[in-house]
Amino acid sequence: MKIGIKGIHRVSATATVALTAGAVIAGSVFASAAQAATLPTPTIAAKGGYVMNNGTAKTLYSKAADTRRATGSTTKIMTAKVVLAQTNLNLDSKVTIQKAYSDYIVAKGASSARLIVGDKVTVRQLLYGLMLPSGCDAAYALADKFGTGTTRAARVKSFIGKMNASAKSLGLTNTHFDSFDGISNGSNYSTPRDLTKIASSAMKNSTFRTVVKTKSTTQKVTTSSGGYRYMSWTNTNKLLGSYTGAIGVKTGSGPTAGYCLVFAATRDGKTVIGTVLASTSETTRTADAKKLMDYGFSK
Repeated sequence: MKIGIKGIHRVSATATVALTAGAVIAGSVFASAAQAATLPTPTIAAKGGYVMNNGTAKTLYSKAADTRRATGSTTKIMTAKVVLAQTNLNLDSKVTIQKAYSDYIVAKGASSARLIVGDKVTVRQLLYGLMLPSGCDAAYALADKFGTGTTRAARVKSFIGKMNASAKSLGLTNTHFDSFDGISNGSNYSTPRDLTKIASSAMKNSTFRTVVKTKSTTQKVTTSSGGYRYMSWTNTNKLLGSYTGAIGVKTGSGPTAGYCLVFAATRDGKTVIGTVLASTSETTRTADAKKLMDYGFSK
């Protein structure tokens, strides 16, 4: 069959209309997809919250992000950061557990790694005991080990000084530490923005990243008699294993602090990191963090 010139024009015109219509439909689909990808700004139970893109440091969400609040055991992020920043650090060097550490736990009613007096525990193991079960005894042991001074009190004071110096080096103006574990002596505070920046800096260290993404661990430690025992610790961060891409970071709680969580997750090469302070329960702090990460990934 022959088609004349006019027929070709008609076919071309019809094809053009069809292509144009298809482009409009496709454009609408893509536009709808783009609109659907950005979630509405979430509502969280926490009094303060902050999320940023860890790669670009761009703020993705902010709620009272610069209001100073008690931080509970999220303080231990800085404890670990200071330890890992030590010159010529030997993670396999051993620390003998002192009675003072266990006495402190009892006196404060503090969270514990259940360290046993006389045991010789490596620095690496103490970091797991610090960050997974949130052991205040592990925090005390690390402060005693890495502070300087002739007495335990002097060494602890020195270590806390290093925590504050580290905060200052990050340019943080709304953060102050007066303890190695977050059990405040009256002036231990930070903000969602500052804690997020501390965590972002700490996550540059491979040992820190390995520890905080660990759901549970069993560690072989040396006893005072020269034998050994196994210590098992489970991470208090419920995001691990329940939120796709979760890679840390640290929980915290207390009568003044409420329920806190510094969190991070990676999806498709993008890492979001953030903090919620003064949430209302363990369940809501986890839910708050999930909402903020979902929102951060959608931005």
